[in-house]
Parts: sequence; structure tokens; C-alpha cells
Amino acid sequence: MVSYGGGVNSTALLIGLHQHRIPVDLILFADTGAEHPHTYAYLDIMDRWLKGHGMPPITRVYKTTRDGKRLTLEQECLQSGTLPSMAYGFKRCSLKHKIGPQEKFCNRYPPCRKVWAAGKRVVKFIGYDAGESYRSDKVLLGDLADPKYSKWYPLMEWGWDRAACQQAIEDAGLLQPGKSSCFFCPSMRAEEIIHLRDHHTDLFRRAIALEDNARPNLKTVQGLGRNYSWKERFGKEFCEHGNC
Repeated sequence: MVSYGGGVNSTALLIGLHQHRIPVDLILFADTGAEHPHTYAYLDIMDRWLKGHGMPPITRVYKTTRDGKRLTLEQECLQSGTLPSMAYGFKRCSLKHKIGPQEKFCNRYPPCRKVWAAGKRVVKFIGYDAGESYRSDKVLLGDLADPKYSKWYPLMEWGWDRAACQQAIEDAGLLQPGKSSCFFCPSMRAEEIIHLRDHHTDLFRRAIALEDNARPNLKTVQGLGRNYSWKERFGKEFCEHGNC
């Protein structure tokens, strides 16, 4: 199985698996409900490429409430009056809205259950590139102890660094996917926030509304930028013109 993130590495991973004739049975994309428009558009592009190369389609999964209703990360933040956990220095949003929905799907997916019932582990392909060995080193012991999944890092094995991944995408006749993240991700750089404000004003407005909604409860951080507010740094003139 492949956890497809919609970015460069995971796109190159799928291309490489096809090139190396390594079978893939399941491709999951965990949808937070707040991805950038270019990522949602690229999912359709990638699905067409996968279909044309005899690979399975991308299965979209997402977090749900106990009664089965969809819960986006934006909804959760608005309801709780908080910012995404990364703004506070944690990664709970990824655990709850990315890893959790995929785990839930696999736990109910008959082919996975069949593998586990036989006492074996499901092979999970991870898209860390050849320049990210530090990431796999951090989780090595956990990978070895995982009773459910056998982790494999093909991009590292092939020696594909970031540049090689981008080249593989170009050689496959595909556009570069761009960065995958939520449109209100606290890790976004200044130029990315400005681009959002100038090209997707509706999304920037929603990010500011999320920040405003959480402001009464903020004690250790200033806003989506952790030590600064998106609204104060990038939205003053925008809001003064009645956009907020």
C-alpha cells in the first residue's frame, strides 16, 4: 500500500513503483478537507495517470465523528476555538486527520485483515527521498517493532533525491504537483501565505476567521504563525478593505 500525500515525493514514488514493476494494491489519500486547490486538482491528474498505467485509483479517506459524519480539520478548530496543533508545536492534526483515517480504513479493509490473520505484515511504501535518511533513522526501531506493517523506503533504495523525484515526474509527462499542505498550515512560509492571500482570497479569509475564532483562547502563541498573527502580518490592508 501507498500513502499518497499529493506532493513531489509520493508522486515520484508511484511513478518509480510502476517503472520497477512493483505491484501496488492500495493507494490512500487522507483528506483533511483543507488542502490547497492545486492538490485537489492534482489528485484528478494523478488518478488519470494511474488508470492509464494499470494501477489502482486513489482512495480518499477522512476523519469522521462517532456517528459517522465527516469532520474536517477546519471544522474541528472552529468548534474547539483552537488553531491546528502545529501552531502549538505539536503534530496531532496529522495524527488525527492523516494517519488516523488511513489506519481506520486499513483495519476494515478485507485484504489487509487477511494478511494480518495469516500472521504477516502489510507492506507500506514510504516516500522519503534519498536526502531524508534522517527521517527514516528516527523511526527505525518503531518500524522494526510494528506488528502490522513492514515499512519500505524505495526512493532511498533507488537513490532518488528531491531533484531526481522532480525529474521522474517530468519524464512521466506530468506537471509538478506543488507543495501539499492545509491552506492554513502554520508551517507555511511568508511567500506562500502572500500567494494564498493574493490568489485565493476566499481561503485566506477562512484562515483569518479561524485565527480570529481562536484568539480569545490563545495564551502561548500569537496566531497561525506561532510567534506572529497572519492577520497582523499579512492581512491588515486586506482586512481594511472589508475582506475579513
